[in-house]
Amino acid sequence: MQRKLYSWLSGLLLLLSISTSQAQKVGLVLSGGGAKGLAHVGVLKVLEKNRIPIDYIVGTSMGAIVGAMYSAGYSPEEIEKIVLSQAFQDWVANRPLTGKVYNYFETDADPAALHLGLAIDSKFKTRITPRLINDATLNYQLATMLAPAGAISDYNFDQLLVPYRAVASEVFTRKRVVQRSGSLADAVRNSMAFPLAFRPIRQTDGRYLFDGAVVDNFPTGVMNEEFKPDIMIGVNVGDVAYKQYPKDKDDQLLTGTLIFLGSNVADTLSVGRNGIFIQPDLEGYGAGDFNRAKKLVNLGETAAEAKLALMLRRIPRREDTVALQQRRRAFQEQAPRPDFKQINVQGLPAEQQEFVRRFFRRTGSSYTPSDIEEGYFTLVDNDFFSNVYPRVMYDKEKKGYVLSVDARQANNLTADLGVLLSTRSMSNFYLGGSFRYLNRYLYTVQANATVGRFYNGAHAAFRISVPGRFPLYIQPQITFNNFNYQDTGGLLGTNTETTQIQQRDLVTNIQIGISPNYRSRYIITGGAFTNRDRFANTDQLSSDASLDQSSLSGFTAALRFERNSQNRRQYATLGRRVEFGFRGVSAVENYDPGTTALDIPGRKKNHQWVRASAFIEQFFSLNKVDSVGVRTKSWGFTTDLVATTQGKFATYRSSLTASPAFLPLPDSRTLFLDRYRGTAYAAGGLHYVQALFGPVEWRTSVYAHVLVRPWEREATNPLLANRKQSISRPYLTAMTGFTYETPVGPASLQFITYDEREHRFGVFAHIGYVLFRDRSLD
Repeated sequence: MQRKLYSWLSGLLLLLSISTSQAQKVGLVLSGGGAKGLAHVGVLKVLEKNRIPIDYIVGTSMGAIVGAMYSAGYSPEEIEKIVLSQAFQDWVANRPLTGKVYNYFETDADPAALHLGLAIDSKFKTRITPRLINDATLNYQLATMLAPAGAISDYNFDQLLVPYRAVASEVFTRKRVVQRSGSLADAVRNSMAFPLAFRPIRQTDGRYLFDGAVVDNFPTGVMNEEFKPDIMIGVNVGDVAYKQYPKDKDDQLLTGTLIFLGSNVADTLSVGRNGIFIQPDLEGYGAGDFNRAKKLVNLGETAAEAKLALMLRRIPRREDTVALQQRRRAFQEQAPRPDFKQINVQGLPAEQQEFVRRFFRRTGSSYTPSDIEEGYFTLVDNDFFSNVYPRVMYDKEKKGYVLSVDARQANNLTADLGVLLSTRSMSNFYLGGSFRYLNRYLYTVQANATVGRFYNGAHAAFRISVPGRFPLYIQPQITFNNFNYQDTGGLLGTNTETTQIQQRDLVTNIQIGISPNYRSRYIITGGAFTNRDRFANTDQLSSDASLDQSSLSGFTAALRFERNSQNRRQYATLGRRVEFGFRGVSAVENYDPGTTALDIPGRKKNHQWVRASAFIEQFFSLNKVDSVGVRTKSWGFTTDLVATTQGKFATYRSSLTASPAFLPLPDSRTLFLDRYRGTAYAAGGLHYVQALFGPVEWRTSVYAHVLVRPWEREATNPLLANRKQSISRPYLTAMTGFTYETPVGPASLQFITYDEREHRFGVFAHIGYVLFRDRSLD
């Protein structure tokens, strides 16, 4: 009898245990911590691998991002793949995605390091808006990545794959805001808005919300209030309060004090008596260390595995892996087709709203994702729209998505500042500014100038931008360049006076640009120009010598195709730049001999010629992911082809001066290299880039070029020009050195060899962009 009673009680207890384990609900809390929040991905991997269920998720800041992705149906492996990708590194670093960096609004690359936006209203009140952070890419990626889950759940976070909450704060009232519904991307973006990192976005009710870390960085209380789980797993990647003053490491902690004080620290006991608290060992890692993503994910796995036995003991219920994958797949398959039916614009007057809408192309009765992407990235590239935010919501009646573009603020004035410091006498100062006015079209007035010893230049333009299916602009402009080649040899280079003393050009033209997509444009240019070159015909000059002067004045017209997806203005590591051009020239040469011309007479002669050119430069990633993070390796190639029907000028030197030049390296413009000039040449180069430590890169480039029918001196009079009826031998150019991206532009130390007697070897170092305006006939 006792044995039967014992068996019956044991069976009852087993039944209750099974019933309790099946009913047991598990809540996962993910704290904020910037890049350290990538450890959450490792924790998710361990939980799924060991079939530990996740019934609810509450997250703050980076925890809100990882939690939202999981609740939206992304598996831990898919989330890991995303955070390890180059695209993720770009959008958390506020860099444009590769392929979306050069579009309709873009002008020629300038050397400005500081870009300052100014807004002047109708009452002439000025607001300074420094563009320290560009979150356009981040906003778009979140909006599109989380849009399907929002549509499936009908914007109710309880209807996601895993019920979810994101914690934000109302800074002005210091109140916690728990986000339960609405746009999932908005909820994430609100939860990570932190001063000097990511700007806050305006809500539909007009409020601004900020990072939830300000009031609740470890929201275990929200989990209990919202879901009342049976057991809680809390993962903290933020700070914890010290019981005593940390005397031994206060100096090391001091640098993070501002962030520490701005975040609500974790209470390790708030997960409850039966909860599990996971604190990854993230010593030495900061909130901005996104480039160490792989290591951070691994540290999250390590921390979760250390608590695995405890979790398995306290959470007897197991998730059916096959059922979870089926449920995840079934959830994702409910996503509506990615068709966009409508574009809404908010925050701008009616005429300006129409201007914005016209950038989005329509394919048939709807917009494709490609139409939306191109329109968005074209729009945000212009400084006039300083705070563009996209919202993607599904409309059941229209049976498609609606994109709402919030562009409440605008910069109508911008200022640019750049400084180039160099080991050669080519240091300069750059200052630019522009004014924009938007009505039916966008009108832009811009001017800039460069002042230095080697190079002086200025540019002014007026642009009318006309949006549409094929956006175009019309731009009258004037450009001035002056290059002085005296004493620019620099360290280990020649410091003697070169035979080429000065080149100056002035061009006034009108440019029409058409952009079929955001990566490329066709440009038609026509106008008048005047070039003036001053030079000597001998290397040795006396103090009373006078220089030859050759001027060329006339008209030129050109058609050019440009496509640029490179990731940097200079020293690119990814992307492609392509330029194809065709130019016609009709001009008059006026030659006035100097004292080194001997008996060569002055002359005036008409010239007409055409020029065709092709330039391709592309870099390919060879990224290798290791336990520390992503080390960047890339290789690239360059092809440069030029051919003209240009005839000879009055002298050998003036013929060489008027010819196109092959300029393979940043410092090539500062040297006048005879073997690198001719009316036709073919060149090719190979590049290798290796990230050494942090942002320091080792770069090596090797080029070879040949001149077709190069200029040579006449046998009877070496001051006159003649053509060789042949192709020159290959000339080799090589550079190896180090680059480092600084806030004021790249810093570089280069060891260079040119295939030229006077500039065989050299060392060149600089801080800032080595960029110059195109010459009149480039």
